[in-house]
Amino acid sequence: KGLWTSKVIFGKSSGPEFVQEIYTAITYHNKSPDFYEEVKIKLPAKLTEKHHLLFTFYHISCQPKQGASVETLLGYSWLPIQLNDRLQTGHHSLPVALDKLPLHYSIHSPEKIPSQTPPIKWVEGHKGVFIVEVQAVSSVHTQDNHLEKFFTLCHSLESQVTFPFRVMDQKITEASLEHELKLSIICLNSSRLEPLVLFLHLVLDKLFQLAVQPMVIAGQTANFSQFAFESVVAIVNSLHNSKELSKDQHGRNCLLASYVYYVFRLPDPQREVVKPGSSAVSTESRYYTFGRTSAVSVGSKLLQSRVISCSNPDITVTQSANDEEVKNIMSSKPVDHSSSRMSYYVEGTNDMSGLCASTRPSNKKHFHEELALQMVVSTGMVRESVFKYAWFFFELLIKSMAQYVHNTEKQDNSRRSRFSDRFKDDITTIVSVITSEIAALVVKSPKESEQAEKINISLAFFLYDLLSLMDRGFVFNLIKHYCNQLSNKLNSLSTLISMRLEFLRILCSHEHYLNLNLFFMTSASAPASPSPSLSSQNSSSCSSFQDQKITGMFDLSPEYRQQHFLTGLLFTELAAALDADSEGISKVQRKAVSAILSLLSSHDLDPRCSKKEVKIKIAALYLPLVGIILDSLPQLHDFTISDIRSGKGRTGNPEEEQESSGAINQNVALAIAGSQFNIRNSGIPLVSLPYRQIATLGPDTTRNLLICFLWIMKNADQNLIQKWIADLPSMQLNKILDLLFICVSCFEYKGKQSSDKVSTQALQKSRDVKARLEEALLRGEGARGEMMKRCRIPAGNDRSAGVNENLRWRKEQTQWRQANERQDKTKAELDQEALISGNLATEANLIILDMQENIIQASFAAECRDNLLGGVLKVLVNSLGYDQSTTYLIHCFATLRALIAKFGDLLFEEEVEQCADLCQRVLHHCSSSIDITRTQACATLYLLMRYSFSSTSNFSRVKMQVTMSLASLVGKSPEFNEEFLRRSLRTILAYAEEDIDMQATPFPIQVEELLCNLNGILSDTVKMREFQEDPEMLMDLMYRIAKGYQTSPDLRLTWLQNMAEKHTKRKCYTEAAMCLVHAAALVSEYLSMLEDRNYLPVGSVSFQNISSNVLEESAVSDDVLSPDEDGICSGRYFSENGLVGLLEQAAELFSTGGLYETVNEVYKIVIPILEAHRDFRKLTLTHSKLQKAFDSIISKGQKRMFGTYFRVGFYGSKFGDLDEQEFVYKEPAITKLPEISHRLEGFYGQCFGEDAVEVIKDSAPVDKRKLDPNKAYIQITFVEPYFDEYEMKDRVTYFEKNFNICRFMYTTPFTMDGRPRGELSEQYKRNTILTTVHSFPYIKTRINVIHREEFILTPIEVAIEDMRKKTQELTAATNQEPPDAKMLQMVLQGSVGATVNQGPLEVAQVFLAEIPADPKLYRHHNKLRLCFKEFIMRCGEAVEKNKHLITADQREYHQELKRNYIKLKENLRPMIERKIPELYKPVVKVHSIRESFRNHSFRKYDAQTSSQST
Repeated sequence: KGLWTSKVIFGKSSGPEFVQEIYTAITYHNKSPDFYEEVKIKLPAKLTEKHHLLFTFYHISCQPKQGASVETLLGYSWLPIQLNDRLQTGHHSLPVALDKLPLHYSIHSPEKIPSQTPPIKWVEGHKGVFIVEVQAVSSVHTQDNHLEKFFTLCHSLESQVTFPFRVMDQKITEASLEHELKLSIICLNSSRLEPLVLFLHLVLDKLFQLAVQPMVIAGQTANFSQFAFESVVAIVNSLHNSKELSKDQHGRNCLLASYVYYVFRLPDPQREVVKPGSSAVSTESRYYTFGRTSAVSVGSKLLQSRVISCSNPDITVTQSANDEEVKNIMSSKPVDHSSSRMSYYVEGTNDMSGLCASTRPSNKKHFHEELALQMVVSTGMVRESVFKYAWFFFELLIKSMAQYVHNTEKQDNSRRSRFSDRFKDDITTIVSVITSEIAALVVKSPKESEQAEKINISLAFFLYDLLSLMDRGFVFNLIKHYCNQLSNKLNSLSTLISMRLEFLRILCSHEHYLNLNLFFMTSASAPASPSPSLSSQNSSSCSSFQDQKITGMFDLSPEYRQQHFLTGLLFTELAAALDADSEGISKVQRKAVSAILSLLSSHDLDPRCSKKEVKIKIAALYLPLVGIILDSLPQLHDFTISDIRSGKGRTGNPEEEQESSGAINQNVALAIAGSQFNIRNSGIPLVSLPYRQIATLGPDTTRNLLICFLWIMKNADQNLIQKWIADLPSMQLNKILDLLFICVSCFEYKGKQSSDKVSTQALQKSRDVKARLEEALLRGEGARGEMMKRCRIPAGNDRSAGVNENLRWRKEQTQWRQANERQDKTKAELDQEALISGNLATEANLIILDMQENIIQASFAAECRDNLLGGVLKVLVNSLGYDQSTTYLIHCFATLRALIAKFGDLLFEEEVEQCADLCQRVLHHCSSSIDITRTQACATLYLLMRYSFSSTSNFSRVKMQVTMSLASLVGKSPEFNEEFLRRSLRTILAYAEEDIDMQATPFPIQVEELLCNLNGILSDTVKMREFQEDPEMLMDLMYRIAKGYQTSPDLRLTWLQNMAEKHTKRKCYTEAAMCLVHAAALVSEYLSMLEDRNYLPVGSVSFQNISSNVLEESAVSDDVLSPDEDGICSGRYFSENGLVGLLEQAAELFSTGGLYETVNEVYKIVIPILEAHRDFRKLTLTHSKLQKAFDSIISKGQKRMFGTYFRVGFYGSKFGDLDEQEFVYKEPAITKLPEISHRLEGFYGQCFGEDAVEVIKDSAPVDKRKLDPNKAYIQITFVEPYFDEYEMKDRVTYFEKNFNICRFMYTTPFTMDGRPRGELSEQYKRNTILTTVHSFPYIKTRINVIHREEFILTPIEVAIEDMRKKTQELTAATNQEPPDAKMLQMVLQGSVGATVNQGPLEVAQVFLAEIPADPKLYRHHNKLRLCFKEFIMRCGEAVEKNKHLITADQREYHQELKRNYIKLKENLRPMIERKIPELYKPVVKVHSIRESFRNHSFRKYDAQTSSQST
């Protein structure tokens, strides 16, 4: 093969790069050779008709004769490169010439070469014997008929051609040119995709040129606009529909996107007919291919020009013009509002079109106008495709408009005069029609709804770009019509708000968003200069305060919406989303809040907005958002409640708490002074409590909304904020305080521990994953089942993050991903996260503190103090309850000291409960390990005492509160440090001794007394810490401490609640509830002393039905302690609300513990109080809880398990006080003897050494003399509740047999010779009955044994007891409803089975075979006989019942049971029927002729006996 004289053939790797000819290999001895090699040829840029491929054929001699050539020439063939100016590709069958080829052979094809002289010899008579395939890879030659024809016809218009001319096989005359061109335009979409993609830019450019360029053909003007537009639409459609072509994340075809951004330029409209020769330069200069590097640089420039609009007045680029409107608005001269944007917002379409019309000849078309016109007039499928791929046509419009403005140098013209009225009308029509299309599609199938969302986004970006090019008033009108149009056509509120939000979110991302919203024209401050000084701003603010009420600035008024158009629209959507309650609204709410958060973030990061005065104006623009947030207060997520539910307070996550002995679980004693829940239920309730039913916003949405609120409060003019607060009514101020309260809980610093290590929660998640995986493998469930369930759930119900609902699998929402998320981050990233989290928490809390300062200054200056001090204190105390930075704590303590100094009287008289909380929080910080925090806390606590003393000359109440706080602190806090607290107490004592002003008063002495008491409590704490690992001993110690405070009700209450917390942590819910019942009984005792109300319980006596142990709370009488004394019973719980709170918590815990009957008894005390208070909401809730409890009793019934009891005895001097002590332990249900044995042995083994502890295996009496004095012995025995027969009449239900029990029994088998077990005839039993000092359940899980009694059963009595038990089991199994066949057969088998050792038959043979010789045993013998009689009768009933329960495959088994039963009955019959005659002798001796006593007449007998006596 070769190309004559041209080195264009690519050489092989071993040779030069290009060669002139190339040879191919063939197969040996093949008469039909196959030339299988592929040859690559570089075609010249300019091809002529002489260019051809020449093929030369040789014969190769493998064994040549001597002197002969190896190669023998056979013939030639050739293939012209072009035919009719087109590359010849595909398969060709060529003839082979045997002679030398004539001159100029290449201009003909070998098949059609004319006759030659002499004639050419051909192989096989000119047949095509050589088959060759040619493929072209070219970006110059189209290789597609449709494209070839189109380009040729376009070229005929641009160049001087002679008619007619040939296009492929067709002749084109001047008359048919227009028709053929239209036909070729229509057929463009029929071309193959590959060449169409290769020549896409050129095709689109030609079509756009045809659309705007008037063509004169054969003397008549031809219009190709519609055909060209429809062809473009068809091409766009086919490119998008192709699965082979890539799309970006928005579903846009990448080829079209790159064409618009990099290639498109306005078609040149300056000539009607392109003259010959003039097009070459322009065409060649326009159509070229970008190199890789140049494309990147050009692309970056174009993108930069897109981001930085030419309307930006701050950019000094030559081609950008200053924005006239912004210049007018920003100028220092007074603004003439008649020419401002707002005026042409109202008159959007009254433009000066004359100027534009006069400058343009009527016969010229502008591309943007033509494109808009074609979009308007399109119909049918074309119209649908335009809508579907609107993004492309919008981008074309925008770029063509920008280039038009630039080319015609209209940057300096008024925006009104840049474009014609006709074009504006077309744009209005386009927006209106597309809005209608969006409304129609969005309510259809999910696929069409998704398409509607994309069109909506495209429309938003189109208007976004129009704001930089057209009159903004006109664009605002379009936005207004869009919103109104959607409102009229959509019924679904969530869909409507979602679409409008997405639309507005894009518009608000405009770089001149603030200027578009006239942010500098807020009514608070309208400066004359763009950057006024603070003093001038304040002066202008003062003047505007006179014109308009400040509070109006925080409302979304019509005036605000008119002046700040886009922001007003966004706030309107947010308010509508927050007010709505339709399905799927949570996603919309999240989207609305995120949009505003993104805006504020962009302002904060914008260097143009870095100046303080600018931020003040921006914050003023967002002031109505504050009103919206306050209105949505009931819907915010309450982080305080979620903290309690999750067990999260000051202690980290609940799993860690269970590991840490000192940790506290917040969902136990919610009533303990200082817990978050108490603050919520304090004397001054949150305003939001009455209407807070459920948080409709998720935690993330609420958090984002609160960030917006805090940003505004931080950056707004503080004078303005203070004046606003001064004008607010107290209800609104309380709302603000509620909001600040939630903010504190929301922005808590979580610390490094939550991110620096994989938390136990993540560990638990991984365990869950393992369990799910096992389940998936074994049962085919697990993750796959979850996925299937998710597929079945409708998309609207999903309240999770806004992810596309059509996704088959959402990894980020499964446990599989979450468990390992943290491990993907480096330590540096985790440290950075912790740092940011800490900074955010500090910043947020400092803003909250500033806000409180503003409230205090503004409201107290205006003398409106009612309830506000309590609200402010509540927020401050709440903030002290969370982990805070030292920076914040310094400022917070300073604020607290100022409050104490300024409003001490109010604090100590009216805010008693807040004062108690404050003491607890401050005391906690006194134990801090950080010196500065400890110093601040000490100073604050001392000041609290000092002012309390100054205001009342006796600070007994504060003393009691501090003492209670410390008692609560040492009982629960894991962060409590005794050493640091002792240092703080010494510091406070030093303050008292060095305070010169107080030396003349008894204050220093009282402080010293208080600190002595506190040190005593700390000593108790040291003891408690010794027993942290022994929960029973720890509870005993806490019990003793509580007992020691019998004369101090406040402290006893605190310790009872501490015990409740510990119990709940160990999941002993019943004992925790009992602690709270005792606390409630204590409160009722003192309430009954203070006031006599018939609806209140009269004291602890009223609680007897709940527990008989409660009577111990009545030990303190009023002669010992008066509740009227200052500081006594001053806690929040010594009130009716406090009593109800304690009982409600107790009821919840009883319900958790499964004691539903006790829930009823608790609410019997609560309901009269609620009725007296007329609290019908709580009554509704109470009765619903009662219904739930009763339902649980019905549904669970006998299935509940209340606990297992063990007798535990301690022996050995190593136990100290516990030596020879006996206890009954209550353990969780189904606890086995080895479990408690292992636990106690393990614990005491750690204390005394493993070798020193020994568990006594039997339950026989312990002889201490036989024990090793150097060892510790533990005896553990399973015991059961014991009741006398008379008690069993009242204890009917399973619950009654497990509640209020103080007597327990265990059995010890023995024989007379010392062995535990023997034959039936020698087997004795010892029944031991233990009585405890209190009844179970109690406030402890172990109770001392105070009395024991024993009785011994003889062998026959043991047999009687055993047979009674067997009979009871049979009766229960027979009468069970619904019947249980397996249980019945199991009991029956054990009763009548032939091989049962020591079974009924053997018992009968031992004790009933002979009448006993000892008359004392007659009664027992007869009892046993009657027991067997009943037993065999019950066996018969059971066999009969089994007959009706068995299945077909069990008949043989049943027959076996029946045979065994009959056999047993026959064996027992003689023994059952044998009676002891002595037991059946008549009571009186009968003298009668009648043989039968039963026929004897007693009347006659009486007569006879009387006559005999006489």
